[in-house]
Amino acid sequence: MTDREKATRPEDLTRLFVERANAKDAEGIALLYEEDAVMAYPPGQQTVGREAIRKLWEQALAHMPAFEPEPPLPTLISGELALTSTPPKDGSGARAQVVRRQSDGTWLRVLDQPEFVQPERSA
Repeated sequence: MTDREKATRPEDLTRLFVERANAKDAEGIALLYEEDAVMAYPPGQQTVGREAIRKLWEQALAHMPAFEPEPPLPTLISGELALTSTPPKDGSGARAQVVRRQSDGTWLRVLDQPEFVQPERSA
C-alpha cells in the first residue's frame, strides 16, 4: 500500500474522496472510513465495513463520471466527532458524514449518507 494523504481536518475527507474517486482508487476511498463504518448506499441499502465499501467503489467507479468538488457546509465538531456535509450542485438535497478523530489526530468517516434527497413539498 502506498502512503496516502490523511485527513488532518474533518473537511479534508470530502476533498480526498473526490481526488481518489477521480483517480479510480477504490482502496484509497475505503481508507477514508473506519473499519466498521456504515454507508447508506446503494439507495435504500447499507454497505457495512471498510472492505465492503472498497468492493462497492471498485464496481461503482468504473461506471461513474468524474466527481467535481463541492464547497463544504460549516462543520459541526463535538469532542472526537464531527458532522460534515456538502450541498449537491443541483440543489436536490445534501450529503452528510459523521467522522471521528483517530488516536493520531487524523479523521475517518464513521457514517456516510452520500445523498439525501428532500421530499417534494405539496402546495
